[in-house]
Amino acid sequence: METVRAAERELMARLPEGALMQRAAAGLAVACAELLGRVYGARVVLLVGSGDNGGDALYAGARLARRGAGVAAVLLSPGRAHSGGLAALRSAGGRVSDDAPRDLARADLVVDGIVGIGGRGGLRPEAARLARVARESAPVVAVDLPSGVDADTGEVSGEAVRADATVTFGAYKPGLLVDPARERAGALRLVDIGLTLPPEAAMEALQHADVARLLPRPSAESDKYRRGVVGVVAGSARYPGAAVLAVAGALRGGAGAVRYVGPAADAVLARFPETLVHAGPPDKAGRVQAWVIGPGIGDESDALEDVLASDVPVLVDADGLRFLTPRRVRERAAQTLLTPHAGEAAALLGCGRAEVEAARLASVRELARSFGATVLLKGSTTLVAGAGGPVRVNPTGTGWLATAGSGDVLSGVTGSLLAAGLPALDAGSVGAYLHGLAARRAAGREGAPILASEVAAHLDAAWRDVTD
Repeated sequence: METVRAAERELMARLPEGALMQRAAAGLAVACAELLGRVYGARVVLLVGSGDNGGDALYAGARLARRGAGVAAVLLSPGRAHSGGLAALRSAGGRVSDDAPRDLARADLVVDGIVGIGGRGGLRPEAARLARVARESAPVVAVDLPSGVDADTGEVSGEAVRADATVTFGAYKPGLLVDPARERAGALRLVDIGLTLPPEAAMEALQHADVARLLPRPSAESDKYRRGVVGVVAGSARYPGAAVLAVAGALRGGAGAVRYVGPAADAVLARFPETLVHAGPPDKAGRVQAWVIGPGIGDESDALEDVLASDVPVLVDADGLRFLTPRRVRERAAQTLLTPHAGEAAALLGCGRAEVEAARLASVRELARSFGATVLLKGSTTLVAGAGGPVRVNPTGTGWLATAGSGDVLSGVTGSLLAAGLPALDAGSVGAYLHGLAARRAAGREGAPILASEVAAHLDAAWRDVTD
């Protein structure tokens, strides 16, 4: 967050005193008014800490009070509350609460201005108690980020506010995009306060236009081989479905052809007759531009060594990850993309799954550094990290993707993008984006249980969503 703080300091040096806080407060007040629907007569409670977030909340409260809202400020550090904001609130008809539980119980909206981006660790006991009461009483709007979460990493080391919406200023903070903090942020709203930020961010979240620009498209002179051929090594006697699902994703990922190598050829051909099949080993199957290996292969490690010895990009998923070492991956000249979920990442890092889930950003960066590879860490917020540069977070995921086989589909579509020529970071980011969109389509507007095969079936619609 030092980048944001430096930009704020630079801008404050050029603006009249207090102008930057007024910009933030104005945007916050507008967002609160929209959530309330009717401001006049509404009851708003501000949870006010000692920092600038508390000042933002107080000035926003003053604006709401001038529009007829009844605004009460609960001061967690009465002697350290922002003096200008407190004076503005009182001047506008707001008041300092003398009975926080009573005011919270009557509130139509609660504004969390307890701790800002400089906060570390969870909430203190009194703040945590008020945050719990607020959550049970009314919708909660967080100022810049929910109090108690780490703005840089998305980690939550103690109790934290769980907001229905977060109004953030100048830039999205990493903690707003990465779980476990992300689930506490609610709906996000960015208020432009005029910051000048460096062109390269610590984290990126692709949007439709970015994905559309990266998607491979055939030219008039393309044939199936020029579009790329992806090889898929997946499935076993125990898990033939993994092969079918990985091939399904690959066929809809943008490459011109899919070569399947493994024992589930009959099942694959019965579902997808356009697949090119081979009994193996992979180096005898024919030319490919990328390999996908791992879904459902069980204890078969010979094929992995064969694939890693190739001179094309390789995606390793699921069972294939169990046989990897950092040294073997680093020896490769071509790109390698690893796609673990939290449990697999924990095994690769030699730690517990809970540690990975609590520190997703640090975990994906450490995996990328250790293996010298691009890593796609699957989960509630999918992260894609290369050896350096920004980490990408996928904004299209949905909890309905937590279903057997969905990772096999993701591996297939991402491997196909590798074969079509996308660098590993782009292939992982675009694959996750399309995968998430397809899952949302499969689940429907209201959300409903889905199958991995339904996600694969909606990939073409996801592609059209991006390019239309």
